Amino acid sequence: MKAVFIHFFDFASHSGISKKINSQVEALVQNGVDTELCYINIDKDGRQRRICGECVIDDFGNGVFAKIYKWFRFSNLTKYILSNNFDMVYIRSFYNVNPPMLKMLKEVHNAGIRIVMEYPTYPYDIETRNQPLNYSFIFLLNRVYRKQLYKYVDRIVTFTDLEKIHGIKTIHISNGVDFCTLPLKSKKEKSNTINLISVAEIHYWHGLDRVINGLSKYYDKDKPSSTEVNLTIVGGGDKRLIDSLIKLTINLKLQDHVRFVGYKSGEELDRLFEEADFGIASLARHRSGISKIKTLKNREYAARGLPFIYSEDDEDFDNMPYIIKAPPDESPINIESLVEFYKTLNITPEEIRNTIISTLSWTTQMKKIIDTINNFN
Repeated sequence: MKAVFIHFFDFASHSGISKKINSQVEALVQNGVDTELCYINIDKDGRQRRICGECVIDDFGNGVFAKIYKWFRFSNLTKYILSNNFDMVYIRSFYNVNPPMLKMLKEVHNAGIRIVMEYPTYPYDIETRNQPLNYSFIFLLNRVYRKQLYKYVDRIVTFTDLEKIHGIKTIHISNGVDFCTLPLKSKKEKSNTINLISVAEIHYWHGLDRVINGLSKYYDKDKPSSTEVNLTIVGGGDKRLIDSLIKLTINLKLQDHVRFVGYKSGEELDRLFEEADFGIASLARHRSGISKIKTLKNREYAARGLPFIYSEDDEDFDNMPYIIKAPPDESPINIESLVEFYKTLNITPEEIRNTIISTLSWTTQMKKIIDTINNFN
């Protein structure tokens, strides 16, 4: 099988999405699929190009028009797909369906090439609200034209349990892990300090305000606990949200216990995980109307050997002994309960990792897609 994996953005060393896509492509290769990656490259001058394999197939230039062109110019991409004998086109959706894209999908479909589209989250309409104007227009077009996807898309890859999305049959997978790229953390001796860590492209559905408010309640007691709890927030994202979280931290006088360190990757990120005792995953998916999801962050924490807390339903972890399920509401996180849970937890990082190593590798998850495609009538 020969496939092309289409991504509509550039790559960044600190981005979990970038790492995920590279791992998915490598997993396809390991499953015997000759796979090319097609993506947008943005150079230091802001010039945007579409690259497939080793070829620049579109040069959009820079400035405002480049940002527009890349969402609507698909003729060269269509020619590239049709002329390179691909059996499968795998598209990571940015919820950007529009007439030019539908035209591309129609031509590819009519050529007998299988089309698979991955939906990173679903439902997603709430998440796409209040976006910058350029993205708002893209998402508006998507809501209008996504109803026609069923004509051309063979399967939608989803991390939910839905049987169909937009009238298209689904392939159910979990987010996976490339274990080779995620070092197992060392076993730490427990002490009177517990270090929490959140690593994310920060959005409102991560619910970090719930942790900060929980820390405020934890420290604002007549009889303070003998255990110090600190939170390290790693990553960028929504600047207005991050500024509001910093302001909340200052207003609650938690500067000694909450730190924002920005984007980290490589050895710097590994060092922060070595210092950490407990992971903070998504705590407010209910804000975006999602109750069931299989997030990448849960898997990365487990792969590194870190216990963690989250609030959604995730069947891969809901019954694991090293997780806490927070209620999916706006209540502050009960830090005192987290402390008690951690103190009684008796499991090593290696044992945590071993609970997922045979089931949640990207090689295993992407094989489900290949098997489905190969079994089409």
